[in-house]
Amino acid sequence: MQCASLATGMKCLPASKVPQANGNVLHDWHAEVLAIRGFNSWILEECALLAQSGREADGQWVEWSDGNAHKTQQLDSGSSLLPPFKLKPDVQIHMFCSQAPCGDASMELTMASQEDATPWANAAPSSNPDDMIGRGHFDRLGVVRRKPARPDAPVTMSKSCSDKLALKQVTGLLSGIAAQLVQIDGCYLRTLVMPEAETVSEAVKRAFGREGRMKVLNDWEGTKAGHQFRPFEVRTTGRKFAYSAQGAEAGGSNLSALWTPKRQEILVNGVLQGRKQFDVRGASVTSRRGLWKLALQVAVAVGTPAVLGKLDKATYGQAKESANGDRKEAKDKALEQALIGWKRNERDDDWGFEAR
Repeated sequence: MQCASLATGMKCLPASKVPQANGNVLHDWHAEVLAIRGFNSWILEECALLAQSGREADGQWVEWSDGNAHKTQQLDSGSSLLPPFKLKPDVQIHMFCSQAPCGDASMELTMASQEDATPWANAAPSSNPDDMIGRGHFDRLGVVRRKPARPDAPVTMSKSCSDKLALKQVTGLLSGIAAQLVQIDGCYLRTLVMPEAETVSEAVKRAFGREGRMKVLNDWEGTKAGHQFRPFEVRTTGRKFAYSAQGAEAGGSNLSALWTPKRQEILVNGVLQGRKQFDVRGASVTSRRGLWKLALQVAVAVGTPAVLGKLDKATYGQAKESANGDRKEAKDKALEQALIGWKRNERDDDWGFEAR
């Protein structure tokens, strides 16, 4: 199972622009985030193929959930709704990063790269206690940080890749929309592989490990749907990625590339290359609009009213709220106890499809 993305430079939408996105523009297209969103789109497309083939069919990466073919009446009533698909039991998910994820897992590297490691004077925190800090304030470790890192860049509400990966250890890699169609079991990252030169042992333990900032979740029993704190293993490699900016003077860029076995996309400013930023025709398959559209197509093909009912709403926000369930419980647990200071971004929810 392969998804790949490549990104350099500023790769997130300024907070002031989020209300204009209408699901068409990615809020964050750092490579790690884009790869996870690509994984979601790929799995939904695999589910669509299987749904179109019928309940007796067998997919390459996903399969029908146990017993769903025999519980149509129960599913239709919505009394005990199981997602209709799951990953095959022999599927494992691993991620390679050519550079340390931005945020807490790379703070020591960031400090070491400065002529003066003193926290940037012009990166003082806001008087609002809910605001997040950026890359500065090197004296503060183990905290939630926002992107982008540069102090002179527009403020965003996108959390660092370190923070997002830490949260995925609790929620799994599936988005709230995709989790209505695919069981979360098996959808957790097993291994994060990083270059030896980019790996600071204490930093990755602090950012992701059982003894770091996530340790408060070690004894949590999880949700009924199976969400738990499932930390991935961090491994290192001496092999170098041919296109890595590591060791090079890489300038800022708004360009990203996405590849899955079914899709190839070039993105500029979070939308398809050649399209204006807020044009609906520029929406990536990994955008909020793209993933919701895919999920609706799968739900229609499955033909189960209870599944479709959770996703077929007037607005994206309503669909997300209906779909969240146990995932919201798991996310709230992580944000309230481990990733304290995480500020939610909820200003790109009030839009829908003109025709479905």
